Amino acid sequence: MTHPFTVFGIDGLIEDDERDMQRSVRAVLDEAVRPHLADWFEAGSVPVRELAPRFGELGLLGMHLEGYGCAGTSATAYGLACLELEAADSGIRSLVSVQGSLAMFAIHRWGSEEQKEQWLPSMAAGEVIGCFGLTEQDFGSNPAGMRTHARRDGGDWVLNGSKMWITNAPVADVAVVWAQTERDAGPKGIRGFVVPTDTPGFSAPEITKKLSLRASVTGEIVLEDVRLPESALLPQAAGLSGPLSCLNEARFGIIFGAVGAARDCLETTLSYVRDREIFDKPLAAYQLTQAKLADMSLELGKAMLLALHLGRLKDAGTLRPEQVSLGKLNSCRESIAIARECRTLLGANGITLEYPVLRHANNLESVRTYEGTDEIHQLTIGRALTGEQAFR
Repeated sequence: MTHPFTVFGIDGLIEDDERDMQRSVRAVLDEAVRPHLADWFEAGSVPVRELAPRFGELGLLGMHLEGYGCAGTSATAYGLACLELEAADSGIRSLVSVQGSLAMFAIHRWGSEEQKEQWLPSMAAGEVIGCFGLTEQDFGSNPAGMRTHARRDGGDWVLNGSKMWITNAPVADVAVVWAQTERDAGPKGIRGFVVPTDTPGFSAPEITKKLSLRASVTGEIVLEDVRLPESALLPQAAGLSGPLSCLNEARFGIIFGAVGAARDCLETTLSYVRDREIFDKPLAAYQLTQAKLADMSLELGKAMLLALHLGRLKDAGTLRPEQVSLGKLNSCRESIAIARECRTLLGANGITLEYPVLRHANNLESVRTYEGTDEIHQLTIGRALTGEQAFR
């Protein structure tokens, strides 16, 4: 059986150290994650506090950041790690992505030296769990309209409001929370705060009864007169550019991650159709089966080539936001289509947790939505092509 990436010759585009890192990540996932995924998904829970230190030992948390206990790898290496993580489960990649590309990146890029030294080493080790509070119930694609606000009271800040759909929130030790600090200032008044979750007035009730990302901890953030010192403010971030820069980091991981989910679906399906006999010959021997496999392999390979190209651009420091949108839109769109098509080849077996394809398809419904819906990325690309702003 030839792997889809082999048909494209993709292995020759990945450096030896990057491939070694992929193998290390996959080995840990095979040992500590994959045997339990069906149970975690069915139960709607995942042992974040057990997994985070293991990922920290592997250097996965904030791995593309420099210093403060972070591994300092290339962006492409980080992307390939995300591919392996999401090949296990989108919820597992989300855990790592929120920790490293959202919470840790926000502190690393926009924080004070004191904030970096206080939080980043323990977050990189997986001893401290972080979350990222931007999205609100009524403000997802339009975060500039957020209602969460912070007002000065003497030398302190007092935060009130709520955030929604926040990965890791119920188990987090620290939250990066974005709030409006000036009435009628619009996006310019948005600032970020580093909030220890044991601060009085902070709570994070868990969101349950999810049909997607079930092997992930999701919650709200509720802020009721949360009083913070001036030192909690991220001093370098002013305006919406702060949180959006963090989202671009996380979106980059999704470009590779979604490809990993599709790869796992296709690997599973290739194995299945070779073993499954129908009318006295393997399902793989039928023309319609091979046509489906060929089309899926084509789209998977194209998505991987784009991901690697964008990774090299990011390493060169030339990656632009609309290019991130190209990758996120394509990877999510094609991966969910591959997962659904794979399910058809597995027949009734495809709806069970014995196989990963419908679990991946369900997860990708969330991945396709968070950190920019298809429509937002289409408009971002359209703006780059035409010079016209069509969001409003």
